[in-house]
Amino acid sequence: MSNITNVPEIINNYNVYNNGNVLIGVSGAVTLPTFDAITEEVSGAGILGSYETSVPGSYSSMTQEVPFRILDEDIFSLMDPSSMVDLTFRASAQSTVKATGALDYKGMRIVERGRLKSFTPGNYEQGKQMGSSVTLELLYILIEIDGVKKLEYDKLNSVFIVNEKDLLEKVRSYS
Repeated sequence: MSNITNVPEIINNYNVYNNGNVLIGVSGAVTLPTFDAITEEVSGAGILGSYETSVPGSYSSMTQEVPFRILDEDIFSLMDPSSMVDLTFRASAQSTVKATGALDYKGMRIVERGRLKSFTPGNYEQGKQMGSSVTLELLYILIEIDGVKKLEYDKLNSVFIVNEKDLLEKVRSYS
């Protein structure tokens, strides 16, 4: 029998912060970055054919697009390419308690650090949002659910922790 007591449903509400200040110009949907492992093909004696193996902790370029409704002060606060942007996403994740059908909520926090990679000013159209955005090259990401660290990834400091397990501890001890 499953020990899952709640059915995860939706993000009930969220805010985005830059260095602790709320970014009120962010539009509705923010797509989080993808972790694409760097791989190498392995073949040769003792192997039937070939397969790809990943290099633990090594991921391709990770980007975060932050969409804004219109050009305003908030978007320009992310545009200094000589300094790191420090974003924090805070959300209330809604679920239903299986036993009672009641609603329940968990906190979700995602911290990202990176530098400006691109800027899209957007479109001018009367009565419409502009579709402006900035894209960051991420060097760090932390994901916490209900105050528990689920993932911490720091490209510059060789940190890769998943479910409180340091996946690169042994690698760092040899290098």
